Amino acid sequence: MGDVLAGIHATWEFETDAVLIRFERGIRAPKLFQTLRERRVPHAALASVTLSPGKRGTVVLHAVPRTGADPLMAAADGQLKESCDPYRLVLPADRETLAEYYADELRARLGPERGEPAERFLVTVPEPPVQFKAYDGKASFDGRNVSFRWFWTGASSAKWKAGDQTFAVSDLSGVEWRSPDVLDGYLKLLRRGGDTAPVQPDQDPAAVVFGLGYGPVHESLPFAAAVLQAIREADRAVPVPVPVGAGRRDPADIAERIRHLGDLHQAGLVTDEEFTAKKAELLAEL
Repeated sequence: MGDVLAGIHATWEFETDAVLIRFERGIRAPKLFQTLRERRVPHAALASVTLSPGKRGTVVLHAVPRTGADPLMAAADGQLKESCDPYRLVLPADRETLAEYYADELRARLGPERGEPAERFLVTVPEPPVQFKAYDGKASFDGRNVSFRWFWTGASSAKWKAGDQTFAVSDLSGVEWRSPDVLDGYLKLLRRGGDTAPVQPDQDPAAVVFGLGYGPVHESLPFAAAVLQAIREADRAVPVPVPVGAGRRDPADIAERIRHLGDLHQAGLVTDEEFTAKKAELLAEL
């Protein structure tokens, strides 16, 4: 094919074996699209293609990915709003005939495996932010480890008692993302052989919780997708042990944590024994 179809907020370029989607970065474009910028979707990653009427004189060309083909959609797990679906191309209604032509062309190129879940991710993971702020902490990812550093203004006493967390990708089995667009959104890391008893995200040291203005979709979802991709790659390769917590901590950071621990102790949220043990643990990191 090799042709280009320009729609609202995105342009699709039809290659021989894939669709190259370029997203607009204008002020009216969804922030998720601005973050994604460009994605190459192989035909092998698609399950179906539809064309349907849209709102206010538009038509929608929709390419539906196969289950397990795209880490972004796997992490989203059906929670994205229609307006933020990167596989929807909204076009003026007067382009319906042209859109139908390309829909037919794409359908003809779908393989016999289109109805089956993909055995591996076929769409490249979007480049994630190195870090983002949740309500109760800062999440960061370096490609090998996910780290949570708690904010004293938002983190629960349970998380402060547990301390900052670092998880090697090889120790994780998956990611659970609940959209910040709904009540009680969060990002939770699923650990291999972890406890089966449910723990509320605000009490779970393996989770950060979202809130108004914290962990927005365009930051937290690509982050979750990148972690999920890394986990799948680790599953397919020989795991390499990664040292966690190497190096000394910032003395000012340790002092701040001891001060906050003392506040919790004075408020009766931490026992004498817990205060003494945690203080000794923090001092040992100097």
